[in-house]
Amino acid sequence: MGQKKIMVVEDERIVAEDIQRCLRKLGYAVSFASSGEKAIKDLEKNPADLVLMDIVLKGEKDGIETAGIISSTCGIPVVYLTAYSDKEILERAKITGPFGYIIKPYNERELYTVIETSLYRHEMEKRLRDSEYLLAATLRSLGEAVVVTDKEGKIKIMNPYAEALAGWDNGNAAGKNLQTVFNIINEENGEKVEDPVKKAIKEGAFYGLSINTALVLKDGQVLPVDIIGSVIKDDNDNIIGISFIFDDIAERKKIAEKLRKR
Repeated sequence: MGQKKIMVVEDERIVAEDIQRCLRKLGYAVSFASSGEKAIKDLEKNPADLVLMDIVLKGEKDGIETAGIISSTCGIPVVYLTAYSDKEILERAKITGPFGYIIKPYNERELYTVIETSLYRHEMEKRLRDSEYLLAATLRSLGEAVVVTDKEGKIKIMNPYAEALAGWDNGNAAGKNLQTVFNIINEENGEKVEDPVKKAIKEGAFYGLSINTALVLKDGQVLPVDIIGSVIKDDNDNIIGISFIFDDIAERKKIAEKLRKR
């Protein structure tokens, strides 16, 4: 991996030069801006891995406003440099989602620790976002209805096929119980089937609730389905959710019925 690039935004030249010397000694590549406007302009052309931002800057934009713009438009983590402990200033700074604070006068060890922690956190958050994008894209591309709930059975995610099947969009369904959105019955007698959430938790995974499982759609139609359920666990083997696949088997049942009549 190459040198990490740190931009220092500080309008006190002596302080800025001291920080830059310290950062170079720690092995970072360093750039400098004396105002919020210059920092934004320079970062658009030459992005940094992290910005050390003085909260109080002269010019049209102070450090807090500048940090907000950098975070939202450039996606670069910001660590505040401040000599202030004023509650109102810090509350305003907190809104911009900084990755940390370094209180002046700082020491080299503190500077290094906060920077490395912030860089690591930013990388982990990026990986998590990438994983979420990949998961969302995968769910959208599947040709089956997929629903993910929490361990209580409240819906977290539905892919487009599940939305079409249930007649609910993901936003309205989120937080509702699975059986509120999906009316699952036994097609032969119209009675409710075993709770799929409880069955998944009890068995870990299941492949079908009953022979005649069906969904009652919003328009009253009854659609035969196969349901597959599987628990989702964290690294400590704790159940954190359940995934369900609803497979429309209406065509399969028609074909099976024709074969029986031959």
